[in-house]
Amino acid sequence: MTDPRPMPMPHSRRLSRRQLLLAAGGLATACGGDPNPPTANLPLLPRPPVVPVDGPAWTGFAGDPQHSALGRIATQQMRGFYWYTPVDMNPVYSGGALLTHYGSPLVTRHNTVLVPVKIGPSQTFRVQGRVGATGDLLWQLTSDYIVPPARWIASFNPALSADSLKMAMPLIGGRVQIRDNPDDVTGSVNNFAFYGDLAYAAAPAAFNAAVVVNTPLAFDTAGHLFFGFQVLNLVANGPANGGIARIDANGAATFVTAPAVTGAASLVKPQTNCAPALSPDGNTLYVVFNSYLPLVGNPSGRLVALDAATLALRAQVNLTDPATGAPAWISDDATSSPLVGPDGDVYIGVLESNAPGHNYRGWLLHFSADLSQTKTPGSFGWDNTPSVVPAAMVPQYGGSSSYLLLTKYNNYAGVGSGDGRNRMAILDPNGTQADPVTPAVTVMKEVITILGPTADPGGPPGSVKEWCVNTAAVDPFTQSVLVNSEDGFLYRWRLPTNALSESIQMNPGIAQSYTPTTIGPDGRIYAINNAILHSVGQ
Repeated sequence: MTDPRPMPMPHSRRLSRRQLLLAAGGLATACGGDPNPPTANLPLLPRPPVVPVDGPAWTGFAGDPQHSALGRIATQQMRGFYWYTPVDMNPVYSGGALLTHYGSPLVTRHNTVLVPVKIGPSQTFRVQGRVGATGDLLWQLTSDYIVPPARWIASFNPALSADSLKMAMPLIGGRVQIRDNPDDVTGSVNNFAFYGDLAYAAAPAAFNAAVVVNTPLAFDTAGHLFFGFQVLNLVANGPANGGIARIDANGAATFVTAPAVTGAASLVKPQTNCAPALSPDGNTLYVVFNSYLPLVGNPSGRLVALDAATLALRAQVNLTDPATGAPAWISDDATSSPLVGPDGDVYIGVLESNAPGHNYRGWLLHFSADLSQTKTPGSFGWDNTPSVVPAAMVPQYGGSSSYLLLTKYNNYAGVGSGDGRNRMAILDPNGTQADPVTPAVTVMKEVITILGPTADPGGPPGSVKEWCVNTAAVDPFTQSVLVNSEDGFLYRWRLPTNALSESIQMNPGIAQSYTPTTIGPDGRIYAINNAILHSVGQ
């Protein structure tokens, strides 16, 4: 197929999604917008007092090691902004699009917000610890991390331990740094090279050029840290291929390479941006390995289940397109990560093998916990990790599933049969219906969907601006979900009424790649749009 990398385009005040898709050779890209955005100048709510908080932490991408994005405290109303801060000091715009994935903000149980910030165009990052109530800077650590090669700028995604006592972030050379006590102004800091600190000390320049962390980091509940790495060239005493590393709570490190554990020489690394996920009992680690075609072609891959203690292989399954039976496209430009449901089922988003045969929607593949059973897929998977929605949040649902799935459900205008009627959807993972794009394929049943509220003047009649999330936070206490849109607004979708019950404008609809939403332990909502993190509350 045609090369999907974005091509240079003339300046445009408003570049449509359709134009971006066509210019990119069909690849769904970031939300379009102004390549010279104005500086944020939003009015702020009165400065609140800083009071003690002890609530549920948001520990990593999609909130927890299962990536459920399920909140455990009621969110505040969207009355205004308490503070906002850049997550990118050097944003790189491409033809009117911000093709950068930003790491998820994390929040400790005592309400310190950990903000990943990009400093250079694709290198040098820092994590800032900010007071959740006011946004005041508490501390910051700078990392020499350089992102792995990809068409989009990959995410810098730290992790927080379940007890909020440790924060880990990636460094150059495939290393990580762990800081103790992120709620405190100071904390001890230790660096770890998973292949050996002595090996790194003997040849730091060689390792810096050879090994790179290429996935978000993830802690399990016992304090063991997991992450993926990519090998760009061979170095003495280093890993021969990319794989998965584990640093236990005492600092002891082990790793496995992708070809060694899978037996497939073509699988040489984890999918870039794809966060490792853990089973509910913490015993199984799910990762996606893919082939590596430098910035061209469509890599294939497998979903792999590893023993979380030993990294030994438990099971693996090829990721295939349910419509064609051919290997699915496992793109390094996506942030799609495994979701592990409360029942142990595993979900992973992929792109279709014959793109844009499914309008660049991809598919949400669905497997049993042991990967032995392939179940009904969902009709959208591109750059999206679904969220868990307890069935009780949707009283109009009459099926038998104990939980449902929240997913992006865009239908990109000008791509295949795409009509620009971009939606969010609640799906029944055990219900079925004909696929809305390819009716011969059976997919998860739509329980409810909601159309984006803002017309897209760059698309055909009836088209609307798309939803710009890669994981969206779920609030069972208000029976709602928090979703970021291309139109520059953050929305509350209340599920019992299937209505957008609240919204707040972050900007006039400026370029932004797909981003997460986060819930703090005081009920604040955090959303990134146009490279700025916003703290939203009442």
